[in-house]
Amino acid sequence: MKNIILSAMVVLGMQQVSAQLITEKETFTRRDSLHGGLRPERTDYDVQRYDLNITINPGERSITGYNDITFKLIYNTNKIQVDLFENMKVDSIVFEKKKLDYIRDNDAVFIAFPNRLTRDSTHKIRFYYSGKPTVAKNAPWDGGFVFSKDAQGKDWIAVAVQGTGASLWYPVKDSQTDEPDKGATIKVAVPNGLMNVSNGRFLGSEDLKNGYTRWDWEVINPINNYDITVNIADYAHIHDNYKGLDLDYYVLRENESKARKHFEEVKPMMDCFQSKFGKYPFWEDSYKLVETPYLGMEHQSAVAYGNKYRKGYLGHDNSGTGIGMTFDFITIHESGHEWFGNSITSKDIADMWIHEAFTTYTEAVFVECTLGYDKALAYVNGQSRNVRNDRPIIGFYGVNKEGSGDMYYKGSLLLNTIRHIINNDAKWWKLLLDYSETYKKQIIDTETVIAFFNKETGMNLTPLFDQYLRYKDIPALELRTENQRVEYRWKTNVTDFQMPIEYSYNGKTSRVNVTNEWQQFDKKTDLNKLKFNTQKMYYTVVK
Repeated sequence: MKNIILSAMVVLGMQQVSAQLITEKETFTRRDSLHGGLRPERTDYDVQRYDLNITINPGERSITGYNDITFKLIYNTNKIQVDLFENMKVDSIVFEKKKLDYIRDNDAVFIAFPNRLTRDSTHKIRFYYSGKPTVAKNAPWDGGFVFSKDAQGKDWIAVAVQGTGASLWYPVKDSQTDEPDKGATIKVAVPNGLMNVSNGRFLGSEDLKNGYTRWDWEVINPINNYDITVNIADYAHIHDNYKGLDLDYYVLRENESKARKHFEEVKPMMDCFQSKFGKYPFWEDSYKLVETPYLGMEHQSAVAYGNKYRKGYLGHDNSGTGIGMTFDFITIHESGHEWFGNSITSKDIADMWIHEAFTTYTEAVFVECTLGYDKALAYVNGQSRNVRNDRPIIGFYGVNKEGSGDMYYKGSLLLNTIRHIINNDAKWWKLLLDYSETYKKQIIDTETVIAFFNKETGMNLTPLFDQYLRYKDIPALELRTENQRVEYRWKTNVTDFQMPIEYSYNGKTSRVNVTNEWQQFDKKTDLNKLKFNTQKMYYTVVK
């Protein structure tokens, strides 16, 4: 597992969120708890490595094979939980040449060992399985395989399982709390004439003399369960090297020419992101874009690309500013996840804002690198048109439940707000870089992020984070006139909230700190002549 960093306040934080969200009247099942929860059968062991060896039959849409799971004991135990979707068959589980007993409970497989395994000892099981994995109806928003065809009628297959769970298609400890410390091999046999591309480096291929060729890949870094992937097609391979980093692109043959030109954008992106967030975290495993029959996904070192070689988001600008048409949304956004999501990972998907808010903000960072601050500020504020303020960004802990989709755009606007609260760009960029480097290849939670930002800024940003993350409403600046004097305060769900505002009056721009208590402007002020800059801090004005 990566280093897991949890604040001492994490339990309290979870209780607070649960209390706030209970009004949604969500109903959770045992299946949800088995997937999202942490019981001894999960926490007693630490995954060291996965070695996946499977055959995918496109005609049958089936998988058969095994996963070797190497693990180290954290505590003494004789039972562990591994996960595999209920519709997939467990053929056998072998340990030291003997088949083990197991009990299936929804998608959980509780495996019993004949003798107690002792703390600090390392072991390996071979988990044989088979079946027809779930087919996605609308990938990547629902989890599953996509079985498609290219222009020549050849099979074109990919998978996306974020949120749904990697156990949809292979046996795994399906929790973001644990990643294989020593990486994984992904060996996938597909019909001759096709290629499989997975994470990390290509080790070689072998003709199995049965109509199938096996393609072997290895990633040596820790990797999220949902990032492990397969991409099957008759791919053309484009190789490049930029400042020592291997860049590999696997594209449909009919798109090779346009891909060579289109993916040149990766180079300025790498320059930008590495200057702001630190060295590409998976240098040893290379960087890849792999063309997929769905829009995209941040598969580590094998980023899924399906934006059809267009600028924007399938040719549209989600910000409504026109600025989003200056870059390929999928290339930039999904690659940003290499730093935020793949390197820095949330312990529970209830905290997926740690992935999505920072990554959505990387889009604005790229704009700033290429077009300057003013364009970046316009772009990030254009994102506000996609904010719904429907429910809290933080979801339910322990039941595999994300919060609001506002984790993307509202989360990005939160970061933009913090930048302008700090009001010192040198400090802001250092903060982002230090955050990325401090928690590189680690698993963290919301409380850890807040504690880091508080410490590094010397500010108490906890009420700010709580308002934006734990409640659906953004701060409202209330204004009123009393005795010809304009008064102002923040209306928020949290107490002790404070945030500065920038306003202009009679051509003069000023900045003042606002709290939950009514305050007055120093001089008599005409409320109708006040203009508030909501581009730098994200809030509403109520007169």
